[in-house]
Amino acid sequence: MKKYKVGVIGATGMVGQQFVLLINKHPWFELTAVAASSRSAGKPYSEAISGRWFMKDDIPKAVAKLTVSQAEKDIADIAKSVDFVFSAVDMKKPKIKVLEETYARKECPVISNNSAHRWTPDVPMVIPEVNPGHLKVIEHQKNRLGTKRGFIAVKSNCSIQSYVPALHPLKAKFGLKSVLACTYQAISGAGKTFDLWPEMIDNVIPYIGGEDEKSEIEPGKIWGHIKDGVIVPDDSVKISAQCIRVPVSDGHMAAMFMSFENKPSKDTILRIWKGYKGLPQELKLPSAPEQFLHYFEEEDRPQTNLDRMLENGMAVTLGRLREDTQFDYKFIGLSHNTLRGAAGGAVLLAELLCAEGYI
Repeated sequence: MKKYKVGVIGATGMVGQQFVLLINKHPWFELTAVAASSRSAGKPYSEAISGRWFMKDDIPKAVAKLTVSQAEKDIADIAKSVDFVFSAVDMKKPKIKVLEETYARKECPVISNNSAHRWTPDVPMVIPEVNPGHLKVIEHQKNRLGTKRGFIAVKSNCSIQSYVPALHPLKAKFGLKSVLACTYQAISGAGKTFDLWPEMIDNVIPYIGGEDEKSEIEPGKIWGHIKDGVIVPDDSVKISAQCIRVPVSDGHMAAMFMSFENKPSKDTILRIWKGYKGLPQELKLPSAPEQFLHYFEEEDRPQTNLDRMLENGMAVTLGRLREDTQFDYKFIGLSHNTLRGAAGGAVLLAELLCAEGYI
């Protein structure tokens, strides 16, 4: 298979650094361009990131030598030099929308970790194992943009990765009525470490700006359908969410409650979870976990420290499924927020786009 030349826009931030490491080891992708703000532009990547490298692994030697481009001013040159880019920029949403669409109009596909285009109607927001069919809207988006190969595809918010995959196969079979989600989110979701955010040590903050709303409405777009060239959200499931920042480095956990139109048995739910596979598993994509949903029988699992790296951080782990007094069932979900929930999920989406011929 050909090696795709890849760029990372916003390569100096925490998610951008995760992209750098994942692409460096990737069998299909070769990192040939890194871009950031004017502060970093013109410097070797190792110099631009000096004192700000947050990953446990070292900066890859080949990447360390790359000269950092300016994300906003060097668009034409970057677009000509790569097959596609990952976007992980730290800007205001209106600027991100313009930036990503400019890359797309320059015939450079954009796979974005940002939220700016999640509600653009003809931009697919994809969890690869859940709604790969939404990629078909890309042709309509390209018609709007006037492009032959340029488009934008985005991944969903990290907070919903720990529960939407578990709800999805049940919704299709039994009809979800209502969902309550309480998420306990790691500090890396805010782009922080404990060194950068010592106030989080021995502390819990019961508010994360915008997360409650994203957690309540984004599943609707994921479960939506394409009509007249846009994605129409599914508003049939009522979701209430509360998102809390907890003193954990990586890994978002969710305490979930769910009710159905037709209540299944516990054994049926567990059988469906165990057998669930998506298109990435069928295609055997490089980043796809072999077992997408892992269920633990132990009462004290999943645990963040023990289980967030299951299948290289790309699996969703579940546990404590039991009947509830107010809802039909409750359970615990866990996913790695910077891997499955961010850079890893975007890399898997890029693999799917390549395998399906969109790139």
